[in-house]
Amino acid sequence: MASLYSGSHTLSKDDVNYRMHFRMINEQQVEDITIEFFYKPHTITLLTCTVLSLMYFAFTRDDGNPDSNLWVGLILVISFFLVISVLAFPNGPFTRPHPAIWRMVFGLSVLYFLFLVLIIFLNWEQVKLLMYWFDPNLRYAKREADIMEYAVNCHVITWERILSHFDIFAFSHFWGWGMKALLIRSYGLCWTISITWELTELFFMHLLPNFAECWWDQVILDILLCNGGGIWLGMTVCRFLEMRTYHWASIKDIHTTTGKIKRAVLQFTPASWTYVRWFDPKSSLQRVMGVYLFMIIWQLTELNTFFLKHIFIFPACHALSWCRILFIGIITAPTVRQYYAYLTDTQCKRVGTQCWVFGAIAFLEALACVKFGQDLFSKTQILYVVLWGVFYSMLSVQRLPRTERQHWYTHLDTLSV
Repeated sequence: MASLYSGSHTLSKDDVNYRMHFRMINEQQVEDITIEFFYKPHTITLLTCTVLSLMYFAFTRDDGNPDSNLWVGLILVISFFLVISVLAFPNGPFTRPHPAIWRMVFGLSVLYFLFLVLIIFLNWEQVKLLMYWFDPNLRYAKREADIMEYAVNCHVITWERILSHFDIFAFSHFWGWGMKALLIRSYGLCWTISITWELTELFFMHLLPNFAECWWDQVILDILLCNGGGIWLGMTVCRFLEMRTYHWASIKDIHTTTGKIKRAVLQFTPASWTYVRWFDPKSSLQRVMGVYLFMIIWQLTELNTFFLKHIFIFPACHALSWCRILFIGIITAPTVRQYYAYLTDTQCKRVGTQCWVFGAIAFLEALACVKFGQDLFSKTQILYVVLWGVFYSMLSVQRLPRTERQHWYTHLDTLSV
């Protein structure tokens, strides 16, 4: 059948395939549903619970405390927005552990995006009042760069000093790169991002003093141990999941208690695992540029982490810091999957909604940093930024396989002719 009739116009076969491909990355459907109760919409039930909850909080709680009223109101607004997210937002590219969870993740992304829009239109005094209302202790917070020294006595290398660097932040660094490898699933791309990030630290060290590190800390501890170890661990898990045979049995068909518990736990693992190939020997210039843009946005997101806590003055161990990192890590998973589909599938003509919101969040965070950190960015040395862009471009190209570089250069030669 060459076309389908839809409403007042006829859809061509290409349009049908396009819509099917976009739905696969933006509205993934669950196949072989065995417990239908968890996958049927319960709109009336949710509406009833929502109304009853509002009635309870409106007429039973004491509203004499203004701060408590704001907190309860804010929590309820977020909660009910997530309820609407479960009902209205798309599933995204994943179905495990449940599509409703990924709808709520997307809902939180939208809320954070709207919060950043609000922040941009406030002044510095209003932002500080908002932060102090969230946590009064932030009034006494100081920048880490103002109370700590970095890259001091780098010639003194002792076991005690080396071991002192293996703290919770080093473990988080290692574990974070393991998660990044699980998301990216490419040794070449992971190592490129790892090395270019160390270059980013060097070129932005004049703005953020905590980027200053001793050579052995940066090369051995960061690149080789934390980055390299995390990448190896993540890629090892990827290879295991690629070789695994996926055959899901219904929990109703499992008769042992141990088997049912195991099946319930496995619900939190991937339903399948797709082999990822960011580049192809026939990669087009557009695809190469897409990967380059992917790495730029990744670096921007990482930079935002350090600029936010430096400009808005909160420590790395504060909830504002680690909650944002955890949240960004969660929404990165569907974002990378949607962007990869857009980049490699010729029939996918637009990015998914989660990918769009993630990109908007990254740029809004950077915009907020620029607006409220004008004194800091006025010290920017343009030469360092230009050199960073040049080295980043050169290293990104050199990390590509030989066949991809040859095809790219040939394409560029054709364009120049």
